[in-house]
Amino acid sequence: MSDTQNPVPPGANGAFEGQPNQGQPMGPLVLNLQYTKDLSFEVPGAPGIFTTLREQPRIDLALDVQARPLQEGGNVYEVALQIRADAQAQGQTAFIAELVYCGIFTLNVEPQMVEPLLLVECPRLLFPFARNILADVTRDGGFPPVLLSPIDFVALWQSRRGQSSADAAPVANA
Repeated sequence: MSDTQNPVPPGANGAFEGQPNQGQPMGPLVLNLQYTKDLSFEVPGAPGIFTTLREQPRIDLALDVQARPLQEGGNVYEVALQIRADAQAQGQTAFIAELVYCGIFTLNVEPQMVEPLLLVECPRLLFPFARNILADVTRDGGFPPVLLSPIDFVALWQSRRGQSSADAAPVANA
């Protein structure tokens, strides 16, 4: 028998709270954790929709990005990528899929860089995973998978910045 213990896994010594691993410098953006916060898939016309569906459903997409600090004055944030897909076929709702996919990020940057990192880079890291979940859930629901095209998060952020900045509740919205 050996007296050596298993090493502590990376990030288990407090990296979630924004503390760097001993001996390892932290980068400007660290993805600590990612998870599905909310997932909903509805087929209001089932089972009849499957027998009458003769065409590909038209899918309307809505996407939003929200960010909030996990504690006041801290550098750890929750970034939520919200996607809603409404599919219509032959004048009726084929399905509704809603996903909120989140990541916990630690930022070690100057204050002026926080907003673009939270609303552009963080969702860019989360998007491939959210895209895969949405494709899987629609396929598993009996429909062709919804394959989202890449999202230009810079343009989304810039369009939001051009809008009224009267909303002060969350730290950042895109």
